[in-house]
Amino acid sequence: MDPNFLITAFVALFVVIDPIGLAPLFLALTAGMSPQKRRAVGIRACTVAIGILLLFSVFGTSILTFIGISMPAFRIAGGILLFLTALDMLFERRTKRREDTADEEEPDDDPSVFPLAIPLIAGPGAIATVILLVGQTDTTAGYFAVMGVLAAVLALVFLMFLSASTLERMLGKTGITVVTRLLGMLLAALSVQFVLDGLSSFGLGS
Repeated sequence: MDPNFLITAFVALFVVIDPIGLAPLFLALTAGMSPQKRRAVGIRACTVAIGILLLFSVFGTSILTFIGISMPAFRIAGGILLFLTALDMLFERRTKRREDTADEEEPDDDPSVFPLAIPLIAGPGAIATVILLVGQTDTTAGYFAVMGVLAAVLALVFLMFLSASTLERMLGKTGITVVTRLLGMLLAALSVQFVLDGLSSFGLGS
């Protein structure tokens, strides 16, 4: 497996899932919970999210084939979707939507499945990215390598959940905003590359 592809896969998944940006929202959604309950919520959220992403990694391409969508076309559409997500991150609209979603939860509700697992972790961008990355591999080893990268990113999400309070104190609101915008710029570049790869598959571009 090409190490460069694994690095690209890790960066793409890390940026679109955004563990750092999720940390303060997890803190808000679990306010007033004991450390044990907060940990349980984090475990359930990450477990449900990886289950959803695994499902789409296995059946995503088959679903596209069934409805007549080629992988290059989906790669271009996915790239455009990721670019829109990057714009949201750069202009803080994504964080505002996440906070609005968090505000809809009642304090006593369990936020592990909604909104944490869906759509904050396994959102449309993450699903599209997983399908795109799996579509770029043609071996079983490549598939499991992508799944390993996905597991590593979700492990980081869980670590960020556990250290949300400390991270918030260290970075502050301004620091989190700066990191989110830097990740948005990186995602914008990666999304353009997805579009270029899709166009290349159609024989367009270099």
